[in-house]
Amino acid sequence: MKTKPLIAITVAAIALAGSLTACSAGGGEGGGNKAANCTNKIVDKSAPVVTMWAWYPNMQKVVDNFNNEHKDVQICWTNVGQGGDEYDKFQTAITAGSGAPDVVMVEADRIPTFQVQKALVDISKYGYEDVKDDYSEGAWKDVSVGDSVYGVPVDGGPMAMIYRKDVFQKYGVTPPTTWAEYAAAAQKVRDAGGPLFGDLGANVPAVFMALLYQNGAKPFTYNPVEKADTIGIKLNDDASKEVLDYWADLSKKGLVGKQDQFTPEYISGVIGGDYATYISAAWAPGYLTGAGVGEGADAKVWAVAPLPQWDSANPVSVNWGGSAFSVTSQAKDPKLAAKVAFGVYADDASLNDGWKNQVIFPLNQKALGSSEFVDYKVPFFDGQEANKEVYVPAAKAYAGMTYTPFGQYYYDAFTKQLSAINEGSVTGSQAADKLQDEIVKYAKEQGFTVE
Repeated sequence: MKTKPLIAITVAAIALAGSLTACSAGGGEGGGNKAANCTNKIVDKSAPVVTMWAWYPNMQKVVDNFNNEHKDVQICWTNVGQGGDEYDKFQTAITAGSGAPDVVMVEADRIPTFQVQKALVDISKYGYEDVKDDYSEGAWKDVSVGDSVYGVPVDGGPMAMIYRKDVFQKYGVTPPTTWAEYAAAAQKVRDAGGPLFGDLGANVPAVFMALLYQNGAKPFTYNPVEKADTIGIKLNDDASKEVLDYWADLSKKGLVGKQDQFTPEYISGVIGGDYATYISAAWAPGYLTGAGVGEGADAKVWAVAPLPQWDSANPVSVNWGGSAFSVTSQAKDPKLAAKVAFGVYADDASLNDGWKNQVIFPLNQKALGSSEFVDYKVPFFDGQEANKEVYVPAAKAYAGMTYTPFGQYYYDAFTKQLSAINEGSVTGSQAADKLQDEIVKYAKEQGFTVE
């Protein structure tokens, strides 16, 4: 699930039916949270227990599936909050040196932040080779830091362009295959009195980081195994400036909106037909459905096409979001915890429940390659086989990204510059230069040598 903003996740209430059995913490003394808040039932009480924090809406069912299938280990699961709420608790446990679970759900772009604090375990020696082929190279890269693996990928967000068929038909435009075509279509629709073509939301910097990658930029290079405390930062190269200047131009011309996304105002605009396209990820249909999009007047008007390219001769797939299960350094038995991380949400029943209920876009090849998933006629897209036509090819082509160990600071700084672009106080190139200066300064303050 993401670095999509956390309100994009539909949260299911956890009903505590009857008296659930508490379980002993796998972390024991000095590691692992106490299990008084364990919300699932332990099936085999004689088996060792691994504690887990996770917030997937169907996690109760996923944990039950795992526990019913295993006699050698059981999961004691607790939902301590989504994303930021969980991370705050995890950070507290890291600082205290105790109180963390054995396994923790972490968004892929947060892994370096916790890895640099030595809060996560490299699981490459605990069964990685046995499951390596279950996921793509790009999926593994997103959960790795250098050559070390710090998580097991579960879901992802291959990006695409969602669009309104009615708007495209009314104004005589076809799904653009390049960003140049996107800008031309935006101008055509606007000149004819049509809606905004898209939105430059300052609060979704992860989208624009992905587009930088799509254009060949490499914002960060980071491999602490080879060069400890050294990081490469290139946020104002020509490729990055081209992307930001492009979106700044669309914003200046009034061809795209300037509304923060994942807000009531933005969703109201989407429902009201204020935007012809939505540049987003494969989890978006689930989010939009949960937000009330696709009902009433805007029902059956949505379709999806591949993400426009900067260079049609060299197409690049990019990703927004995705979560993994990581083993914490406080786990009493890292090998056993890794077995849980590799095995949970990897069985057919859990994967099928996840994608059918729009909880995840699966990265496990068993689901990603199944005919049922590939040929699925997505209701939100009026029966379009969106997985086959768009999302699965994008997921398979995705090569992965390198994230920074100070991701939140970077995103906050990027948001500030995107806001300045929308205000017209800086050009895209100027925003890139300012972002480069700020992040380099911050990295040095944190003790990094910047290349």
